Amino acid sequence: MNSKNFDLPKSKIQLSRNTSLIIGALFFFLGIFDFCLNNFLATNITSFLPRFINFFTPLIFGVIGLHFIRIEFSGIKVLDNLNKNINPSNFNAALSLCIIFLIIFSLPPLLNWFIFDANISGDTKEACTGGGACWVYIKVWFNRFMYGMYPNAEQWRINVTFVAVLAFMAAGFFVPAKFRNYLSLYYTLILPIISFILIYYLISGGSFGLEWVETGAWGGLSLTFIVSFFSLIFCFPIGMMLALGRRSDLPIVKYSSLSFIEFWRGVPLITVLFMSAVMFPMFLPDGTYVDKLIRVVVAITLFEAAYTAEVIRGGLQALPRGQYDAAKSLGMGYWKLHIFVILPQALKLVIPGIANTFLALVKDTPLIFVVGLLEVVGMLNLAKTNPKWLGFSMEGYVFAGIIFWIICYSMSKYSQKLELKYKTDR
Repeated sequence: MNSKNFDLPKSKIQLSRNTSLIIGALFFFLGIFDFCLNNFLATNITSFLPRFINFFTPLIFGVIGLHFIRIEFSGIKVLDNLNKNINPSNFNAALSLCIIFLIIFSLPPLLNWFIFDANISGDTKEACTGGGACWVYIKVWFNRFMYGMYPNAEQWRINVTFVAVLAFMAAGFFVPAKFRNYLSLYYTLILPIISFILIYYLISGGSFGLEWVETGAWGGLSLTFIVSFFSLIFCFPIGMMLALGRRSDLPIVKYSSLSFIEFWRGVPLITVLFMSAVMFPMFLPDGTYVDKLIRVVVAITLFEAAYTAEVIRGGLQALPRGQYDAAKSLGMGYWKLHIFVILPQALKLVIPGIANTFLALVKDTPLIFVVGLLEVVGMLNLAKTNPKWLGFSMEGYVFAGIIFWIICYSMSKYSQKLELKYKTDR
């Protein structure tokens, strides 16, 4: 910008910006309009030009429009953010337009299949007469997708259990400040014990006049939550101890932890599940029985603990040596040093990595289908083989995908909130 521009009145600068924005908006919407005409009405506002050029005119109009809109410090916060993220250069503008055109092209048929042409009323396959999704299939099988083969009359027990567990989890957010130092103990020891008792006596039954329900009848989304909940709670402290063990100065502790981590990281989860469900019982003494669900939860916990350990180890290695020396100079021993100084700092650094491991764990739970436990995806695989509902697997997988996306997105947003809350400059 030369010195003459500094002498321009603010009104003229604002007029120039507004003119540029108007021209840019006209060209941008002209490109969008031309693309819509070309795809939905098989026509084009530049049909007089050669066909090869017609194909690119929406992109050309759009890039020209975004070029005029690209104003630095326009004073409009939304526009400045858009320019910064999707319109910093002509190349990025072209990429952004290609994505916009792809959305415009794919959105109408997707909405037609998902909503406008979909069938939701009825109770049989014959009710699905349109070309859209058959949500009747989901409605009819909804209870099975949520509760598996659990008896219909007893499903209230699962609901009560989950409400109670959520209440105990939420209780930690309302404890007085003087007790917050004990929250880690509450969530890693007391809450799992309470949850296990509730699940054993309410969901399993057999006491207080409740009907006994075998774990083989458990299933659907409720089983997904049970497996994920206990695996997440137990894999974190185990992974933390393994990370500390791998950095220990004692050779037996160090190499034992290293061997454990490398073993579990080196085998596929599906193999681990098969071994826990099929092979492990063969090595038990006669008369000894461990429920399949417990074996599967233990297998997933140990498998994910190895990955959690490596994430935490990365945080431990990222801390400068001075933190250790400063804590030792205050007379702190090994455990006090790590509990009050090292681990709080290390865990803050690796919140994204821990969250990523937990998300992978939740998404790995459908693999328990291979050992006969029918969580939500397992129930979908069972339902799609029913002769009365053949041909509707697409709706089932879309339904499961939406459920897992909501769960994982919620966990991801919560991890981002924690990351911002505990963010510190280093």
